[in-house]
Amino acid sequence: MSFFVTANADGAYDLTTAGYTALILVFIALLLVGAAVFGTKKKMSTKQLVFSAMAIALAVVTSMIKLFDLPMGGSVTLFSMLFIVLIGYWYGFGGGLTAALAYGVLQLLIDPYILSFPQMLVDYILAFGALGLAGLFHNSKHGLIKGYIVAVLGRYFFAFLSGWIFFGMYAPDTFPNAVVYSLVYNGSYLGAEAIITLIVIAIPPVAKALETVKKQAIS
Repeated sequence: MSFFVTANADGAYDLTTAGYTALILVFIALLLVGAAVFGTKKKMSTKQLVFSAMAIALAVVTSMIKLFDLPMGGSVTLFSMLFIVLIGYWYGFGGGLTAALAYGVLQLLIDPYILSFPQMLVDYILAFGALGLAGLFHNSKHGLIKGYIVAVLGRYFFAFLSGWIFFGMYAPDTFPNAVVYSLVYNGSYLGAEAIITLIVIAIPPVAKALETVKKQAIS
């Protein structure tokens, strides 16, 4: 038993009250640091905090709207990754990364499945934090599409690592090994959501609306 987690009957760990409290504090701190460090001025920092928090809230809500679930975790959601990617698209790599890391902490608060600290780090902090890579393209032509693709690939990389290292023993006999199993399993739901999202954001009226929102976020 630990101060922050306690073992359960399934061999995993549950967060204690102290664990939940610590994660909430980390979540708030990441949002504040992101706005303070990567906001160019006080007014901008305040607006960045508001827009980032709003996008994270939308990501959480849409992450709960699942088009389908996979049995060992993972699902196709209603554009939840897009809302985190948008933060990087608006505010660049630094602001996008801190918001994505905060979102990973929030997902850990909402739906924790902890086998070990390394697994928790890869599955939640690094996998969701990778969505912040979208910020590398915030000033690029077609930056939202480029950023979204790179962000999803980043999350896919860490999801693959987790599936291979921590959950490879669950690979069915129909797969030659845990590597192939993790590549296919995680690629199925992440790829499906990515394709749907890319089609939607490429629709001219949607693309125009997203550009208008960006102007409002950074003005």
